[in-house]
Order: sequence, then C-alpha cells, then structure tokens
Amino acid sequence: MTDRLILNAFSMNTPVHLSAGQWRNPRDASRRYLDLDYWVELATTLEDGGIDALFLADVLGVYDVYGGSRDAALRGGVQVPVNDPMQLVPAMAAATSRLGFGITASVSFEHPFPFARRMSTLDHLTKGRIGWNIVTSYLASGALNLGVSGEVAHDRRYDIADEYLEVCYKLWERSWDDDALVLDVAGNTYADPDRVHPIAHRGEFFDVPGIHLSEPSPQRTPFLFQAGASPRGLRFAARHAEAVFVAAPSTRVLASQVRAVQDAVAGAGRDPRAVPVIQQQTVVVAETDAEAQQLFDDYLENADPIGAHVLLSGWTGIDFAALPPDVPLERQASNAIQSVVDAFTAADPDRTWTPREIADYARIGGDGPVLVGSASTVADGLERIAEQSGVGGFNVAATVVPEAWHQLAGLLAPELRRRGRLGSTPAGATLREAHGGGPRVAADHAAAQVRLGG
Repeated sequence: MTDRLILNAFSMNTPVHLSAGQWRNPRDASRRYLDLDYWVELATTLEDGGIDALFLADVLGVYDVYGGSRDAALRGGVQVPVNDPMQLVPAMAAATSRLGFGITASVSFEHPFPFARRMSTLDHLTKGRIGWNIVTSYLASGALNLGVSGEVAHDRRYDIADEYLEVCYKLWERSWDDDALVLDVAGNTYADPDRVHPIAHRGEFFDVPGIHLSEPSPQRTPFLFQAGASPRGLRFAARHAEAVFVAAPSTRVLASQVRAVQDAVAGAGRDPRAVPVIQQQTVVVAETDAEAQQLFDDYLENADPIGAHVLLSGWTGIDFAALPPDVPLERQASNAIQSVVDAFTAADPDRTWTPREIADYARIGGDGPVLVGSASTVADGLERIAEQSGVGGFNVAATVVPEAWHQLAGLLAPELRRRGRLGSTPAGATLREAHGGGPRVAADHAAAQVRLGG
C-alpha cells in the first residue's frame, strides 16, 4: 500500500509548545525562538527533508485554569511567553521554495476585514504557500484582555465563525474579478473599477460594505485547516475545512474521529476523500531502537508533569489541580476544547483515564501519542496507524529542538519516501496543490459557492 501521507512539522512561537520541561534540556535551543535565524534554520531543515508544511499553533491568552492561576504556566514557560506566528512566515518563505506554512489564527478577537488582508498579503509573499488553521479560541484569559466579559459559549463561537468565514470568502473570492487588474499604461488604469466590487455584507455579527483591499492572491482563499471535533465543530469543518487536524490518544479513537469527519463532510455534499484528517503525533527517532529509547528516557528526565497538567487544564477547561489524581475522569460539558475532554472520557469505551495517567501520557507530546524507535520502526507505526484509522497524515510535534527536526527531516522522512509514502512538492506549487487539490478551492467548497454568488 503506497498511499501518500501528509507530513507536517508542528511548532509554536514560544519556548514550550507541547513537551513541557524540555527547555531545561542542555541540548534544547527553544530559547532561541526570538531569533529569526532560528526559524529560517528550521524552515530550511524541513524543506531539505521534503516536509510538506510547517504548522504553527498559537493562543491569544495564558493557561490559567490549573490552580486558578497563571503562575504554573509562567514558571514552566508553558506556551507563555508566546509571540505572533504570522510575522515569522515571510523570512521563512524567502529562504524556501516548496515548504508550506499553516498559521493558527482565531476568529474570535479580530475583525475579518483586516485579517483577510493580512492573509492575502502572506499568500502573495509566499507565492501561494499559506494556510490558515481556523480556531475559535478556548482561553477565557484572552477574551477578558480584549474586553469580552466572559468567554462566548462553545457552540456560539462557531456561529460567529461561520459568518466570519462568509465575510472572508466574499472578500477573497468575490470582490475582485479575475481580470480586474489591467495594468493599462497608456490608459492610466491599474485596476478596472467596474471589475472590483463592494461585498455589501450585513449580518448578525459583522457589517462589511466595501471592497477587499488586496488584489487577488495565488490561492485567493488560503488553504484551510480546522481542528473542530465536537458535534458543532464537525458541522463547521464539514463546510469549511480542506484538512482536519485532530489529536487522538489511541488508534481506536482516531479511527472514530476520521469516520465522524468523513460522514460530516459527505453530509455537507462534499467529497470526503478530498478532506484528509491529520493526526497530531510526536516521534523520537534514532539510528536504532535502543538509541531512540535512550533519547526518550532522557526526555522523560526533563519532563514537567505540572506543565502537562497546565496544558490539559487549559485545553479542557477543567482544573486538574482540583481533581483526585486516581479517580477516573468523567465526561463533562466544557466551554474549551470539548474533543479533548471526550478523547479521555467517552471516545473509547474500553479505556478509562485518571488525571495521573493523563498527565503521564501528556508529559511528552501533550495530547497526542508518541512513537519511539528507528526510522523503520516509527515508519511502521505510522503506516499501521494510517491503515487502521484512515488518517491522511501527521502533524509531528517536537521534543528537544533542533534535534527533533533533524530526526523528522533527516531520518523519518527519507524512510517514508523510500516506501512511497511521501511525495515531492514541485517548486511553485501552492499549499493547496501540495495537499492534492488545485490552485483554487474545490467547486463543492463554501468559498466557491460564494464566488459563484451562492
């Protein structure tokens, strides 16, 4: 079986992303995250290894659910300090020609009009290699700092997001005709005013009467990732996502999530084969299984279980500091990431998780699983996961950097390519083309319907 797998690197503009405590490892260079050369080096390493994209997470807030305080997050450097991921992309794009960039950005705290221009700018500067991971934000601390008194309820955030995307699609797809840019020197006409249209949007949440300020970019609408796995999130993903990002603790849970995404996409009248599910995965790879296990044991020496609980508390909205450590976690409503709660409670009827077990699991790689071994062993594991679950690819998170990226690009990627599991993105391809689509959104996508006046 040689179905191609998507292989992305998963990182964040912060010293601690998913493996809490690894900043203390003497080989770790994550404190260089403020150095632009650090990010350019990462991009060129990934490009040289043939990795499809660098997927950058982001939060606009601080993890303050654990113990009812931000103190543990600050002590552990757990996704704080954290800087804007978008500003890293132009420098990395200038140093590469094939690597794509997936940027996490929330619809909850920025108006769609300036955001659409920022994404069009990045699509121009990357020559079409930009993607947007659409999130609705789950940290109440971010909402409060932007003047929102209390976080908007989980499902309501997706109602706002639906209209947010409608506005963006009108700006990206409908405002400028394909032939609006005429560049007529003799006639002194850069753009034909009759071919540039106000979008005249009036909705429940947004009023945007005017035109898009950017001329059409290579993809117009950036390639769209989405991570919603709750029932409401799935309905949103079925309409908007071109790839769905999940983090499942077991292959059984992952297979269930893949089926749910495919059913939702098909129910929305779209081709589920064209919307791959991408699993969060951490790998520890060395020349031999024994050497990889030694590396993993070293990582565990620096792992921070409190930092893991800080992340889990923020993701779930449940204060893990207040839970009995050895009493199984029960399913409960959450205003944060409901799918994370479900993954450790209701998704696998044959497994119960206690807070202590969840924290132990999350010490390396957060809420995603870990594979340890030689390139051959880890590739076997990824193939097995793909075959048993139907997942279309992996977002591979780092442990200690930069060695984790060299493990990914220098050891694992060549083995997967030898097996026919990785493709080769040609120079000049857009991110959408690298993920198997065309330069523009597919005809069954919501953005295409907006373009056609639907």
